[in-house]
Amino acid sequence: MTTMVAIKGLTKRFGHLLAVDNISLEVSRGAVLGFLGPNGSGKSTTMKMVTGFLTPTSGTAEVCGIDVLEDPIQAQRHIGYLPEGAPAYGDMTPEAYLRFIADIRRLSGEARRSAISRAVEMTHLERVLYQPIDTLSKGFKRRVGLAQALLHDPDVLILDEPTDGLDPNQKFEVRALIQEMSREKAIIISTHILEEVEAVCSRAVIISDGRIVADGTPDELENRSRYYNAVSLSLALDSVDKVRGALSELAGVTAVEHRDSKGPGVELVAVSADGSDILADISRLVREGGWEVDQIRLERGHLDEVFRTITTGKTPLAVGGDHA
Repeated sequence: MTTMVAIKGLTKRFGHLLAVDNISLEVSRGAVLGFLGPNGSGKSTTMKMVTGFLTPTSGTAEVCGIDVLEDPIQAQRHIGYLPEGAPAYGDMTPEAYLRFIADIRRLSGEARRSAISRAVEMTHLERVLYQPIDTLSKGFKRRVGLAQALLHDPDVLILDEPTDGLDPNQKFEVRALIQEMSREKAIIISTHILEEVEAVCSRAVIISDGRIVADGTPDELENRSRYYNAVSLSLALDSVDKVRGALSELAGVTAVEHRDSKGPGVELVAVSADGSDILADISRLVREGGWEVDQIRLERGHLDEVFRTITTGKTPLAVGGDHA
């Protein structure tokens, strides 16, 4: 696959503060990279350096083979950038703002008209096109910011919190748009919404204190969860003690936890000792014991738990506090 973004040893200091610490990674065409980290971890600072809006203390980035430090204007021709907060000129309408961005991008004639029309259609701005940006909702302001990033059909999209402030329907539309565009582009998304990573990202990088602490597909990161291949059972309250005791004695089960149930019964979660498959053994116990189980479900790993563990160094407490 063609490498579209190559980040090489990026480091940024603000006085005594080390905001970004020697980050290196590559993003290929067709990839959607989720860039995750706690507030203040260096996500936005890294994006600003990659886009040429902030000069690194050391290291560099290449976009489509162009060094951002040596030729920022040429590199930026290949980048569509949605900054944090989607800043825009509030007294302009979306239509005027997109015309202004088209002028900056040196689009003219039919190419200019076509680019604006396409960006408006893709971000569904038609009904607010002539309304001052300052009067728009947070969600529509975000869409205006996304439209300007898409305007020149760039090879690389760098989006800082692209769905922040959008309602569920709008989030679905933006995520679908990102997936569609990713076939021909490299896309980097900074987000704190973990479900977004699962929905649209082919790869996730977690940074903490300015350093990369995890890098893999969403599935690979979920597999690091203590709940990977755990099995949950929904059953009646009067069966809990018997079932929990039997599950606790099963080889390969390291803990049995109680989880609040949305229904009238109780949910128990059997945690696999090493992530191995324990579903077949538990299903056998259910059949042999004649347990009245309403539902049995194989758990995926919990990305939020992996994120907390990696970025804080603390193992989350077991749900409900019941252990084998």
